[in-house]
Amino acid sequence: MSMASQPRVRVMVVEDSLVVRQLLVHIIASDPRLVVAAAVSSAEEALQEIGRVEPDVVSMDIRLPGMDGLEATRRIMSEHPTPIVVIADSIEDSSLKISMNALRAGALTVVEKPVGLSSANYAGIASTICTQLYIMSQVPVVRQRSFAPWREKTAVAPVRRDPEWRAARPSIMGIAASTGGPPALAKVLGALPADFSLPVLLVQHMGAPFMEGFASWLNGLLPLKVRLAQDQEIPVAGHVYVAPGDRHLLLSPAGTLKVSAEPPLGNQRPSATMLFQSMARSVGRRGLGVILTGMGEDGAQGLVELRQAGGYGLAEDESTAVVYGMPAAAARLGGANVSLPLDLIAPRILRLARGEGE
Repeated sequence: MSMASQPRVRVMVVEDSLVVRQLLVHIIASDPRLVVAAAVSSAEEALQEIGRVEPDVVSMDIRLPGMDGLEATRRIMSEHPTPIVVIADSIEDSSLKISMNALRAGALTVVEKPVGLSSANYAGIASTICTQLYIMSQVPVVRQRSFAPWREKTAVAPVRRDPEWRAARPSIMGIAASTGGPPALAKVLGALPADFSLPVLLVQHMGAPFMEGFASWLNGLLPLKVRLAQDQEIPVAGHVYVAPGDRHLLLSPAGTLKVSAEPPLGNQRPSATMLFQSMARSVGRRGLGVILTGMGEDGAQGLVELRQAGGYGLAEDESTAVVYGMPAAAARLGGANVSLPLDLIAPRILRLARGEGE
């Protein structure tokens, strides 16, 4: 079926600024995959109209008069579950915090607010907005929350290793996520104590302007200390090092962090596969890799290589993943020793960190 014969994705725009609302309408109308189903100036109006309009995806401003975008996200996800893309000003701390909390409340991703047509960044931002609206419209947002009946699932394609092999006590953990990642990361890492015995290296696919705010938001939620990774620093237990925007995060053979501008891998920078590959080379069987919800397959091949080096791989189970893409690929390729629902991942991490094996 050609693009022309496919039904276009219906977008509801929620934006209080007339200028920005008109700009968003122009951007969306210019994309053949999308059509503007409604454009409203307040959360209250969005809630009144969404049942009638039935959009495929919502473009949500965060700073709104009256009810803000966070509360609007909660209400929409409760009353009319619909994929939500947050449109945020990347440089305002208050907006960033609200945006991150909206992701925790059920929004799928956050993208940068468009600037004027004459801006040098306009084309890139406009393209990102349209692509994210189109992709996120495909995500089923009525998620399964019941974990029972459930049984532990081992990898579909087990990795061959020495029959004497047993899980080693890890010295470092890598964790990766994409769509749906912020709340999943908050849940898993939030269940680890402040004196957690491993450093944590984190890859989250998100627009570069939001990474510092994302790290700051996580730092305010978790017992662990969270900040953006810096090149050549030595990772310390109980700290989470977040890959900076548009940079790979790697572990060097010397055990230091490497922040790299190497080309994207599979269109991803940072790349979870490159992180896990570097862990396989540097720590081998003392590496612990975790893949949570996310679209695509980033991290899966890297987790295979980590496991082939003797390390241990965990993947989120389909029953809790917002998007069962990255963890499904990890399980299918044999990078995951086990697939677990979100609530059981932190307890397994703690057991492994204590040297209790599987």
